[in-house]
Amino acid sequence: MSRGLIVVDVQNDFCEGGSVPVAGGARIATAIAGLVERSAGGDYRYVVATRDHHIDPGGHFSQNPDFRNSFPVHCVAGGEGGEFHPNFAPAVAGGKVDAVFFKGAHSASKSGFEGADADGTSLADWLRARGVTEVDVVGIATDHCVRATALDAAAAGFGTRVRLDYSVGVAPETIASTLDDFRRAGIETSGREQAPS
Repeated sequence: MSRGLIVVDVQNDFCEGGSVPVAGGARIATAIAGLVERSAGGDYRYVVATRDHHIDPGGHFSQNPDFRNSFPVHCVAGGEGGEFHPNFAPAVAGGKVDAVFFKGAHSASKSGFEGADADGTSLADWLRARGVTEVDVVGIATDHCVRATALDAAAAGFGTRVRLDYSVGVAPETIASTLDDFRRAGIETSGREQAPS
């Protein structure tokens, strides 16, 4: 068995000061960077990261967002908001992240499993080609893109665990319902959910 780490959307627009900020995002970016530095090549055979990368996602961008399916403009391809947060970016630049998967060019695409790397390889195919059978999922936000990525990982047949101590959510109600979704899908959790700060 080989375990991989999937780091979900640790980007400027999802942290404090961004267009769709999650309270505690910058803190989690720092924590995840430390996890990656300690674990790459150790606890995890591979570390990958996902990025929202919107070009024209249609109704996903809205001037009157519902903050479930539609949001203010965020993570536009080529923009500063779509870059990795500076607390996490050095882990990527330093070669600790093996691949980056871009999602949502022309759709909402909350799940990293809807994305592809620069060569067009899907996340599921990339992991399988390297013998990864189990994944840990961390990032922003527990009740949105972490949720979607973890559920898709489990549906694709990967043993899936969400490390709540390296994830942060938006709201207590949706975090609670997300944890219920994880239980129903057979997804393990570890640590304690990082509540919005």
